[in-house]
Amino acid sequence: MGCIHLQRPGEGTALRPTAERWDDMTMSSTNAATLNGAADAPGTALLHHWNLVVGAGRANEGLRADWQRQLREVVDTQGFRYVRFHGLYHDDMFVYREEAGRVEPSFAYVDSLFDALLEAGIRPFVEFGFMPRELATATETAFWWGAHGCPPTDFDKWEQLVAGTVAHWRDRYGLDEIREWYFEVWNEPNLRPFFRGTKSQYLELYRRTARAVKGVDPSLRVGGPATSNFVPDSRFDGETEDTAAHADTVGAPDLDALAWEPVWVAEFLETAGREGLPVDFVSTHPYPTDWALDEHGQGARLTRGVDATATDLRVLRDLVDASAFPEAEIHLTEWSSSSSSRDHTHDYPQAATFVVKANLDSIGLVDSLSYWTFTDIFEEAGGGQLPFHGGFGMLNQQGIPKPTYHAYRFLSTLGDELLVHTDAGVLTRDSATGALVAVVYNYPAEVARSVPASFDTRDLADAIQATGDSRDVQLDVAGVAAGTRFRVETLSPSSGNAIAAWDALGAPLNPTREQTAAIAATARALDVTELVAGEHGLAATITLPAWGVALVTQAD
Repeated sequence: MGCIHLQRPGEGTALRPTAERWDDMTMSSTNAATLNGAADAPGTALLHHWNLVVGAGRANEGLRADWQRQLREVVDTQGFRYVRFHGLYHDDMFVYREEAGRVEPSFAYVDSLFDALLEAGIRPFVEFGFMPRELATATETAFWWGAHGCPPTDFDKWEQLVAGTVAHWRDRYGLDEIREWYFEVWNEPNLRPFFRGTKSQYLELYRRTARAVKGVDPSLRVGGPATSNFVPDSRFDGETEDTAAHADTVGAPDLDALAWEPVWVAEFLETAGREGLPVDFVSTHPYPTDWALDEHGQGARLTRGVDATATDLRVLRDLVDASAFPEAEIHLTEWSSSSSSRDHTHDYPQAATFVVKANLDSIGLVDSLSYWTFTDIFEEAGGGQLPFHGGFGMLNQQGIPKPTYHAYRFLSTLGDELLVHTDAGVLTRDSATGALVAVVYNYPAEVARSVPASFDTRDLADAIQATGDSRDVQLDVAGVAAGTRFRVETLSPSSGNAIAAWDALGAPLNPTREQTAAIAATARALDVTELVAGEHGLAATITLPAWGVALVTQAD
């Protein structure tokens, strides 16, 4: 084949935001990028790590009809195969009960949720947490809904709870089914709101949980430590977080010159190897941001370079390869451009372009990079009061697609054979049909950061959206029969941008049904053009504005 040628013209200590650090944003443009490939060249297997797992808020939210409707949509359109959420054992799922001193869990609510997941064609990526109130050493430590983030009062009873839960799933769904699931121990235990205990207590929780899971069936997959984003300092070296160590990061002149490391992973792997504990997968959360404290206890919201995600995943890959568990899978069970559910950037086109770039840059490094989350039906900070409030979701509360929805739809359309990969995008092939699919994007060279978060107002998000020049993508595909048609869908600030459509209606707090339908129609109606191959193949120019992404699919 010819080529595609491109030319580009949290919680813990309370934080008082003092800076949204995205200095050194500008850099010079190379003004050129190229994809050269041949249709008959050998391809390499392309693992779609972007749509293996997707995140959601908490289990109880999954009992809502609109949540389930949105989940079915992203399963159908983006092909997600697992969903992960908090709160399996929270009070509102009514699981924990004791009978004569013996733990006898009740699963009516859990069964309703898990039945719905499987009926929708998606499996649970089980997160064991948080603690039931009756077993909690601390209560209501995190989130609007009052998660109990803490060790248990009785580790034996916790182990009984997990063993009883997994045995129930075995009996209800069968061993063949649950052998396909993943079982993760806790969520971000290094952060005090989510685990008011020590590193040693988490390791004991892991020992007990892994033993309970494997006791039901040794082939079931268990892993951890599910820790928070990478850090470049010593804050998590001890048993509990040392916030004084944050100052080294806040004061650093160049964030990307620091050595960012995954939290607790090295010690977790060393301990598991020494003690013979099972580790079927390693999980952590590589958000490209850091919420650090300066020497005055004030918070700085730090945004790292645009390549932070891929850089971190290479570090993690090397660490796992050198451990006693080189065959362990790597699942990044939460990830987004920031770890705030009130970051307006999540609603903007630049978030979608970042998703595409970061995922393509991470090819070959991980088994999954799970977007947090598929929906704005998400109540960690309470329900969002505006239809577009900076929530994590690909779909807003009303089910309107945001640009990130299309980013994942584009990625899921790629073939299973990778032909070419450069910083311009990828060219792929479907091994069954031979059809070609390309995704190209314009992440402006003027923005060197991972789309800086816009917390308190939309001002920064608007400024970033307005940054950057357009890029002409010269698409040259040789070896394609004359008359072959290609469909080009373009996502950009002027195409598929739901928040712009909402603004055009006056940004109503409570849109009418008619207004909601109009916004959704605009959000789903991307610009579409057709390209037709000539005698010498396909030759066309696609102009992408700043933050534009194009999906090119062979139509016949």
